[in-house]
Amino acid sequence: MKARFSVTGMSCAMCAARVQKAVAALPGVRDCAVNLLKGDLCVELDGTGADPAAVVKAVEQAGYGATPIEAPGPKAPPRPAAPAEKAAREAAALRRRFARSALFAAPLLYLSMGRAMGWPLPPCLLGASNAGVFALTLLLLAAPVACLNARLFRGGLKALLRGGPNMDSLVALGAGASLAYGLWTLYRVVAALGAGQAAAAEALAGDLYFDGAAMILTLVTLGKWLEARAKGRTTEALGALLALAPKTARLLRGGREETVPAEAVAVGDAVLVKAGEAIPVDGTVVAGRGAVDESALTGESIPVDKAPGDRAACATVLRDGYLTIRAERVGGETALAQIVRLVDEATSSKAPLAKLADRVAGVFVPAVIAVALATFAAWLACGAGVGFALTMAVSVLVVSCPCALGLAPPTAVMV
Repeated sequence: MKARFSVTGMSCAMCAARVQKAVAALPGVRDCAVNLLKGDLCVELDGTGADPAAVVKAVEQAGYGATPIEAPGPKAPPRPAAPAEKAAREAAALRRRFARSALFAAPLLYLSMGRAMGWPLPPCLLGASNAGVFALTLLLLAAPVACLNARLFRGGLKALLRGGPNMDSLVALGAGASLAYGLWTLYRVVAALGAGQAAAAEALAGDLYFDGAAMILTLVTLGKWLEARAKGRTTEALGALLALAPKTARLLRGGREETVPAEAVAVGDAVLVKAGEAIPVDGTVVAGRGAVDESALTGESIPVDKAPGDRAACATVLRDGYLTIRAERVGGETALAQIVRLVDEATSSKAPLAKLADRVAGVFVPAVIAVALATFAAWLACGAGVGFALTMAVSVLVVSCPCALGLAPPTAVMV
């Protein structure tokens, strides 16, 4: 028995690997696959162990949410797991968040780089005496970016406390450490100015990491926006296939024409199709003649002539003529519905290489955190200062989180 679930709360491949591991450990689960892009879970049960309720409980214990997706009835075509409207709203919200984050991150990056590169800056931000003003300006630009992306901190720290760190955990640790180090340096700048050490304050002002924290958050948000767009396009592709089928059908009952919803057509009904209309069922032509455009299913642009005894398929269009068709397959049993179902299942299945990537992702985040801690300890053991050791540890987190997991997968999917 196959069952499908809509999974919420996943943000990266590490989340998908955690959900898959939790479900695969249940007795009676033959196979399972988590699709991060669509946010769904496909499980094959042998009927002797776990049931859908146990799967939902396992996903919830892993820290995520799961809702069973009911299989469509025989007269209803399958529907995409994620509504297009939901995917569009998610993408729009992430686009706004990225735009607002970039609005603050761009000038922050310019000011941070401009001081070192000699770019034109306002006089109030230049000179040793203005080191405090410069540092406070960077903080005021970084704070809105951190607030706009507070969800990354909450999700990342929550996953870390649950013992299942994900990409958001790397983002939270990297950006959080950069902000904390920047605040500590800011206090040192103020203390140096208070002690009359303007030169030392100016040197410390060039050692702030507010720009690094802001850029981490902004780039990761960009990656999530691209991923959300890819989700929307996947749903739109399935929706476009479903839209090919007409919503109503014209039946011949008792010698009279009657228009009914396509779901109300039963096997054996006589369906009338006029020129310009789409055929709502799979069946056999019993009366009339006409030319049918079958490009929606076959790709052939030249219309095919139909006469009594010929086969007709759902979603094909009668260009001219008049046909009476005896319905033989309706709703979810039509060729179109089966194509949609196969496409939907194909996007939920995984190739062996994708499964290998999931296993790698399952250990990637803990490994990066361990390397960062080892880097910090190694530099301290070599006699480096706390600031320098922290800088090296943050660098490991910064390099690992946005590039390897944040931008590459969604960008590859978009390409």
